[in-house]
Amino acid sequence: MHWSEQVHRLRRERVGCVLVTVVSVRGHAPRAAGAKMIVTADTTYGTVGGGNLEETAIARGRQMLEGGIGEVEQLTMSLSEHADNAHGVQCCGGEVVLLLEPQLPVPAVAIFGMGHVGRELAHILGRHDIDLYLADSRAAQIDSLPEDLGETVAQVTVRRVPVPELMLGEVPAGTHVVIMSHDHAEDAALCDAALRCSHLGTIGLIGSNAKWRRFEKTLAAEGHSPESIARIQCPVGFPEITSKEPAAIAVGIAAALLQAFARDRLAERTSR
Repeated sequence: MHWSEQVHRLRRERVGCVLVTVVSVRGHAPRAAGAKMIVTADTTYGTVGGGNLEETAIARGRQMLEGGIGEVEQLTMSLSEHADNAHGVQCCGGEVVLLLEPQLPVPAVAIFGMGHVGRELAHILGRHDIDLYLADSRAAQIDSLPEDLGETVAQVTVRRVPVPELMLGEVPAGTHVVIMSHDHAEDAALCDAALRCSHLGTIGLIGSNAKWRRFEKTLAAEGHSPESIARIQCPVGFPEITSKEPAAIAVGIAAALLQAFARDRLAERTSR
């Protein structure tokens, strides 16, 4: 598997890694410039030359993952018997510069409903380095996606899902869910299914207070406890934004999600 495909697979599986690249070589070295290796917490893919050079890169990569370090680092390694060789002697005689690029798990958001607000929200979130899942039960709403979003930073997955709630089991752990379909019955089914999933992040539902009161009764009748039902935020976003313009509603939802991302990062650092 090509290294880029491996990085993409690890991102999809939400496994942090460090991409190690031989940037430059002076003199003799085991690998030429451009050689790459991927380091995860418990395995590696590829090689940058073995020996002390590689073991040092692996050790530093795992320190970066453990500490949640997202900044790129550069290591200059002397392949000399007189160098600091914590993992054995390499006396090729050259010098190698390594670039270590952390690829930490990114936030994930699933939007169910590609109507006016859903598309505005997708446009905003598409400019962020996240995994973005866009779903709708109507083919007409997603046929032109993701092209309509233009150039995106996010990794975008578009799905037509006749039974949208089934997709909840497919999204990664920690995915934040925003429910805004064209059909209140579909919204209710999604809310019910989301509350039965323990792996999701926040759950937001678009709608009025009156809609939410009806949903609370429906979800209680389905057997959900008040504590479970309280996982759903409705109306989703910032209630202080009172405009009913789709773009304004989307801004409020996006801002609330950015706050959730920050809380997730803080929780990850604290757990370490």
